[in-house]
Parts: sequence; C-alpha cells; structure tokens
Amino acid sequence: MKNSRLMICAILVLAGILITQLNQIPNLNKQLVQAQTTLKQAKTNQKQSQTIISSPQAQQDHVSGSTKIVTSFVKTFSNQPTSSFSDTLKGMATEKVINELTQTFAPSVTFNDKSHYEMSVVAIKNAWGSDLNYLVVAKSDAQSVAYTITYDTDEKQVTDISRLSLKGAFNNEK
Repeated sequence: MKNSRLMICAILVLAGILITQLNQIPNLNKQLVQAQTTLKQAKTNQKQSQTIISSPQAQQDHVSGSTKIVTSFVKTFSNQPTSSFSDTLKGMATEKVINELTQTFAPSVTFNDKSHYEMSVVAIKNAWGSDLNYLVVAKSDAQSVAYTITYDTDEKQVTDISRLSLKGAFNNEK
C-alpha cells in the first residue's frame, strides 16, 4: 500500500512536470523564430561587411559615383525654377523628395536668375551600406543653404532630403 501511494505521488509529480514542459513549447517556438530571424539578419550584415572589406576600392568608387550624382542633383534643383523640378529631377530623386522640394524648400530659398549656387561642401556622413548620407552646403552671393541628403545606392535615387539652418562660417546671408 505504501509503495502504491509512493508510485501515485511520483506519477503525479512527473505528470505535473510534463504538463509544465508542454505549456512552454509555444514560448520556445517564439524564441526559436526570433533567434532564426536575428541569425539571418546577422548573416546578411556579415555578408555586406565582407563584401565591403574584400573590395574597398570598389566601395570607394561606388561612393565617389554616388557623390557626383548627389552634387549634380543639388546643382540641378538649386539653380532652376521650381516649376521644372518634376521634369528635371525625375530619375534622380523619388517623387516624395521632388514634392518636398517643390512645396517646402524652394519657396523658402531665394532663387532668381542672378543667383547661382556653388557647392561649398559635399561631405559624406555614412559611407557604408546601401543608404549613403550626405551633408551638402550650397552658397550664393546672398545666402548659404545646407541639406542632409540620403542616397539609396540600390535604387540609385535620392530618397530623403532635409534643410538645415546654418550658423557660423557658412552664414553669409545679408
């Protein structure tokens, strides 16, 4: 009798442990999926890093070409009337950026026939990855304007632009 009670208690304890383990399976599945996603992302980042490390000259050429495109983009929109933006900037920037320039930036900057903007600074903030971040400062006789520009090397277009206020060395507005 004593052995059967002991056996029943052992069976109940083992059944409790089994039920607890079975209840943890969904949580373990979620953790497994998260770990697999993290691993996949890490492998992608590693592959991208290895590509950049294995061919630094190719990455430098890639950045150099992108910098020329961004410089051309800023020269194009800063020295033309806003009415021509949709035609001249097509293919260089996304529709969102063209609309932003037409509606937001252009009216706040004095563009006229006598103003000609020169690129004072075209500096890259982030040279790694598919999105390159640039700081561009354009100067004319009347004012200086700074922009942060994101260039997507996969799409080969400017995907984001924002205007910065200038203070100090570049602030020559009259």
